[in-house]
Formats: sequence, structure tokens, C-alpha cells
Amino acid sequence: MLTNEHILKTLQKVDDPELHKSIVDLNMVRNIQVNGTDISLDIVLTIQGCPLKAKIQQDVEEALKTIGASKISITFGSMTDDERRSLTASLKSEKVTDKGMPKMLLPDSGVKFIAVTSGKGGVGKSTVTINLAVALARLGKRVGILDADIYGFSIPAMMKIHQKPTMIDQTAIPVISHGVKIMSMGFYTNDNQPVMWRGPMLNKWIRNFLVNTHWGELDYLLIDLPPGTGDVAIDMAAMIPQAQEIIVTTPHLAASHVASRAGLMAQHTKHTILGVVENMAYFENANGEKNYLFGQGGAEKLADELQTNIIAQIPFAQPEENTGSSVYDEDSIIGEVFTHLAEDIIY
Repeated sequence: MLTNEHILKTLQKVDDPELHKSIVDLNMVRNIQVNGTDISLDIVLTIQGCPLKAKIQQDVEEALKTIGASKISITFGSMTDDERRSLTASLKSEKVTDKGMPKMLLPDSGVKFIAVTSGKGGVGKSTVTINLAVALARLGKRVGILDADIYGFSIPAMMKIHQKPTMIDQTAIPVISHGVKIMSMGFYTNDNQPVMWRGPMLNKWIRNFLVNTHWGELDYLLIDLPPGTGDVAIDMAAMIPQAQEIIVTTPHLAASHVASRAGLMAQHTKHTILGVVENMAYFENANGEKNYLFGQGGAEKLADELQTNIIAQIPFAQPEENTGSSVYDEDSIIGEVFTHLAEDIIY
């Protein structure tokens, strides 16, 4: 015999696909009515027009069928403003200390922060960020990307992300692409409009991305820093003193010379440098011959200067065919390079 208690126990295993919490714990299941094997109930969504309503309906129906329900009738509604405020306050209390500091920033949080930086733009810093993040996710890690390049945001476009983060009151739910949670200023601008802010506003938005985003459980948060040693890089170093850094350069001596400044700043802020990634290291033709279009030696010189190692050398390649995405297939040559890099970081 089906009972309300049996139904709630079953639906306890159904998660909201964005918040990754039980729909029962979130008080989304209401007004359960049972008539033999017929069940009717209300599902109260966090917002009107929830983009994953169909997914929730499917999961609820499948769960109830496993306990013998023959007919399932679901009526959908949405939370009131007060309920949403209460929910976001509850989510924030789980993730923020009494002093307003995100718990994920605490040294014992278990989250590993990797900042990806460079001395100048155009060397492939964002390409390294997204492909390393995806490689870590493919290896079973829970990964997020914080696109901290406020002026030069590119992560959404490079990953071909067209949707916006869901907002529950003042809390943002990151967009998920290739198994990676993404937050970027690119989600909050229209038609590629430029961001024209000075230092204090930059700091405010970076803090917003950390405090007012429901990241959930993470193993790694990769931070795509703007090139150089400006306000964002300085603020990030102060906010996350335990972060590790990857310095991206090309083989060109001028690029590596500029990148050394970012590396020296990392040393000054006591960040551990994981190593140097050399992007556009060479072009391999159909005969297997390597052509060094930007010369050779820049990455080696940079690694020597920073007393670290070259941890990956990435060849030239076109974006993935048909998609235009900068995320490379794991079976491609570049995909394999990033898999090996992710394995080295994990192990």
C-alpha cells in the first residue's frame, strides 16, 4: 500500500538538477494525494519557467513507478518571493562563514584553486583553462571555472554556451557545460558590450562570483585571470592565498619575457607555481614534421627563471570541426595532452 511517507522517502532520492539537493529537502513536494496506485502531487519549482522542469517531472515519475504507482499526476507551481529568499538564505548559510567569507576559501575546504595566468593576451590562457577543466571533469572530478577576466571574458563564447545562469533571488546557479560549472561576466552583458569599470567594481564582482554563486561541491575551481598583474590578479591573490598558478606562454621570447612578470607576482604573493604551459609550441604537418612557427626556447627560459618546469607543450590545432568550440575531443592529440596534464595535477 502506498503512503505519503513511502512516497516522500522515494522522492528523497530525486535531486533538483540545478541545486543538486533533494526536492523533498527543498520543500518542493507538496499536497500528496494517494488513491490506490494513483498518485497526485504538487511540485513547487524555485522559479517560474524553470528550464529543467521536464527533467524534474521525468525523474519524479520514474521514481514513483519503482514503488508501484500506475498513474501519476503532477501539478507544477513556483515558490513565492518569501520562499525564494528563505531558500537563498539557507543556501548561503551553508556556504558562507559568519564573517561573510565563502567556506570554500577556507584552507580545509577541500577545494583546490588553480589560477591560470599569462603576461599578455592572445597566448591561449583561456583555451588552457577550459580544456584542463574539462579534462579534470572527464577524470571524475567536480570542477568549476571562474572567468575572472572581467574585461576580456571569453569562456562562454569559446565553450559555445548560449544559456544564462538561473537566478534564485540573489543567488546564481552556474551554467554547466562539458561537466564543468561556469560563471563569467559574459553571462551578464548583451551583444558583446564592453565592461568599463575601475578597480573597486572589479573587486565587487569577483566577490559576487564567489559569494553569491551556488557552486555546490567542488574538487577544483579554475580561475581564468586577466593577463598581467592588475587589480583582479592582486585581489585574487589576497582572497585565495592558497591558490596554485599555471603560467601560459608561447615559445616566442617576447611572450615569455612578459609572462615572467606574472610568475614573479605569483612568487611575491606566495602562490605555488604548478608550472609553465607552452601553447602553440609547434605545428605538425601531415608528414609528422614539427615546424616551430614562433621559434623555440621561450618556455624553457621562463621555467628556468621561475625555477619551475614546463608541464605541457600544446601544438597548433583548429577548433573542433562542426562545433567551433575550443574544447578538444579527449581522443585528439590536444585532448590527450590535457588529459596527461590533468592526471599529473591529480596524482
